Amino acid sequence: MGYLDAAYIAKFYVDEVDSAAVRRLAESLGDVHCAALGRAEVSTALHRKLREGVFGDAAFREILAATVATVRAVPKSVFLRAADAIHLACARESGFMEVYTEDRHMTVAAEHFGVRAVVIQP
Repeated sequence: MGYLDAAYIAKFYVDEVDSAAVRRLAESLGDVHCAALGRAEVSTALHRKLREGVFGDAAFREILAATVATVRAVPKSVFLRAADAIHLACARESGFMEVYTEDRHMTVAAEHFGVRAVVIQP
């Protein structure tokens, strides 16, 4: 079981240099998870549509509260984007200790959310 960010999930549908390695990783993990936001990011990237809401108000408030609490503790020297913070908080709150991503900013921010960023090599 593993947590992939939206960029890695998109590699299932778009052939890139490291797509084969990402597919092998996903197969080895068995169950692959991503935040509802990640599903929306993939959908938007592939279909160029506006993202539709995919979770209820209660879940949205819970995710935002957990994200805000963690963001307050992140040092100002860390470059942190909203989507990265939501992905990292969702992974942590769901019990994942690792997040698979190749995003350099998310990789640096991960430690502040108590998760380890893993970048696979093609």
